[in-house]
Amino acid sequence: MNYIPISDWPNIPKDIYLKEATSVATDSKDNIYIFNRGEIPVLVFSDDGKLIDSWGKGEFVRPHGIFIDQDDILYLVDDGGHFLKKCTKDGKVLMTIGSLGNPTEWQKGGYFNRPTDVTIDSDGFLYISDGYGNSRIHKFDEVGKHITSWGRPGTDPGEFNLPHNICLVDDKYLWVCDRENFRVQIFDKEGVWVNQLHFHRPQSIFRGKGKLEGFILLAEAGTGMHTQEGVPDIGNIVRILDYKGNTIKKIGDSYSGEAPNQFISPHGVASNSKGDIIVAEVSYTAYGSKLDPPREVVSIRRWNIE
Repeated sequence: MNYIPISDWPNIPKDIYLKEATSVATDSKDNIYIFNRGEIPVLVFSDDGKLIDSWGKGEFVRPHGIFIDQDDILYLVDDGGHFLKKCTKDGKVLMTIGSLGNPTEWQKGGYFNRPTDVTIDSDGFLYISDGYGNSRIHKFDEVGKHITSWGRPGTDPGEFNLPHNICLVDDKYLWVCDRENFRVQIFDKEGVWVNQLHFHRPQSIFRGKGKLEGFILLAEAGTGMHTQEGVPDIGNIVRILDYKGNTIKKIGDSYSGEAPNQFISPHGVASNSKGDIIVAEVSYTAYGSKLDPPREVVSIRRWNIE
């Protein structure tokens, strides 16, 4: 399983200000949807990198997570707006959960306070990680009715310190990136704790497609401590895992950066039917905003399987 980094992908028109990408997803035709914090939040590219659609201007506050189901319906999580939107692939809103600009009380367990990500099971139930201002996983039915929630702040099994990303494995087990506890926690669909695995600030997770069927993509953030900045082999990589959590392959250089084989805070990850890997980075927040003067930096990476 060999991967090569692809330079200059996608072809972003000069009049599109991307700023940074927070998450990425692929549909049944291998079109690639980039949820970003630029002027137009949803950018849709063909597999060869051509912009084929764009929408969402003025409809989101702070884009964070995206999921596309088997019917090519989009689920978009806005952490700054405290809501989830269910949309058609051309942007028609079908359902909203949460209230724009009205977060639930901080760290008290309601929904939402800066939610982060979503996944969906075969029965249409939604599982939403919540998030920066909460320490919960919420479960909803397909029409948005709240079913149950679990979690609380802490470090013990079943507790969270920033549940940041979530995926479903074998339609049975929820893998949750408990980022600031440096672990992935595994639950059944009713919230019963199963296991935990240690990683460096895991912040994005995705069940692979195509040649990556049976594998999990896990992206690790870089260090959050200034004393460890510049130390090699600490985060800013993408792992390919088996369903037991064993690392099959690591993708990315020992150091973070803007080169094609490097990452800057990989924040979202997905694959297409061929097994190619696309990574969204919050590179402006993590790096570009700290430069003098601040500038936009690379925020989309692509690695193709050989």
